[in-house]
Amino acid sequence: MSISMLNRLSDRWSSSGIERGDTILLHSDIRRLLYDFKSNGIKLDLKLIIDSFLNCIGKKGTLIIPLFNFGFTKGETFDINSTPSKMGVLTEFFRKNYNIIRTGHPIYSFGVVGSKNNKFLDLDNYSGYGEDSPFGVLKDVKGKIAILDLDDQHSMTFYHYIEEINNVKYRYFKKFSGNYIDKNQQKIKKTYSLFVRKIDQGVKTFVNPAGELLWKEGLYKGDKPRVNTGLRTIKSNELFEFISDIIKSGRAENILYKKKI
Repeated sequence: MSISMLNRLSDRWSSSGIERGDTILLHSDIRRLLYDFKSNGIKLDLKLIIDSFLNCIGKKGTLIIPLFNFGFTKGETFDINSTPSKMGVLTEFFRKNYNIIRTGHPIYSFGVVGSKNNKFLDLDNYSGYGEDSPFGVLKDVKGKIAILDLDDQHSMTFYHYIEEINNVKYRYFKKFSGNYIDKNQQKIKKTYSLFVRKIDQGVKTFVNPAGELLWKEGLYKGDKPRVNTGLRTIKSNELFEFISDIIKSGRAENILYKKKI
């Protein structure tokens, strides 16, 4: 590994608000990052990218990466030890090549590495966005969300956690049951829940307007997608309070969702 390249990448992330000791939930699209470096004759590998984030947060930091897979909703067996992430090559490389703790929800699972990984150990939340989910843990430890080159619509699952905690009326709890293979390779039948949108009422996720408000209020730090570093960060507790206020004041429509006409 090139130490100079590792530090160069880490400096990029630091300039967008990632600090030593941070607990970071990272959503990412690395295509532009790879292309930009390749156009300058530098080939980045996946390990270097992940290590640059780990280097940035240091030994007291914690890195959380989504390993979402929606096969369970279609009747596929979920194996916590081997079911792949469908969130991109970086996330699957993280799952397979780092000594991660994987959280237990078969649809919205996460891989975790770092000093706070004990808070995610054996975490098997029933509801994907519940208070006891990784989203809730992130808020409790005052972690941050970091987003690389993705708009809010294609990254900010944390909004749905806020919606569930506030019990919004345009979503409802839906159960999914199926075969589940646990870390001890035991196959059992399990049921989990998701707080899903009311499709029959024409509800469509529409959160980019919320993202623009976060920029306007100065809650996002760093760069917008595909600009400069392309990385932005936000404190999860500040995000929670800001979006909760939008919901409680009855302003969620056309900021967090819209209805098809």
